[in-house]
Amino acid sequence: MNAIDITAIISVAFLGSLGHCIGMCGGFVMAYSSAKIDASSTSLQQFFCHLTYNLGRISSYTLLGMIFGTLGSVFTFSSHINGYFYFFIGILMVLMGFSMMGKIKFLTSLESTIAFNPFIKKLFSTLIHSKTIASFYGLGLLNGFLPCGLVYFFLAAAATSGSFLGGGLTMLMFGLATMPAMLGLGFVVGFLKGSGFREVMIKIASFIIVGYGIYMAYLGYSAAIA
Repeated sequence: MNAIDITAIISVAFLGSLGHCIGMCGGFVMAYSSAKIDASSTSLQQFFCHLTYNLGRISSYTLLGMIFGTLGSVFTFSSHINGYFYFFIGILMVLMGFSMMGKIKFLTSLESTIAFNPFIKKLFSTLIHSKTIASFYGLGLLNGFLPCGLVYFFLAAAATSGSFLGGGLTMLMFGLATMPAMLGLGFVVGFLKGSGFREVMIKIASFIIVGYGIYMAYLGYSAAIA
């Protein structure tokens, strides 16, 4: 994993968390905050609850990254096939970037079905009505497996790493980079929803995704024709 990859991962994840993640997970966080955290809780207790939730979320991302990194290694048969794979992932990233800008509806179709699964809804109901620390971690795990376009983008990057550890590290960095915004969501959600700040962050993240996708597609094209 080179410096460009690491910089892109951290930049897109952080900026995306201020835009896309606030919109996708804001309701989720506010729901469990209202139902599971007592108003009498100290700031430290509330912080620990949010931290536990985020650790669950990051655990899911890391596990998914390991799986996709392993799949990337399995399907890397030759430099030419690997090049085609990189090219396809690059194009996928470009589509995701344009979708985040609102130019196309690529992400909308990807994010629309799993959250309404009866099993998911039942599991969410069970966890949301429990006030144990384990339930906060469980909610984080569940949230990490729910459909999200930004997660799809990083899973594609994890697959291109071509290794179990590389894929896991990619998603671990993604999760850690989104943590500041998600931890502070309860304090800043009003500002982010009531101003153009969220839209600006989404656009910046989108441009980075498109640029990185073009770079990835170029690397794939070069390897495929070599």
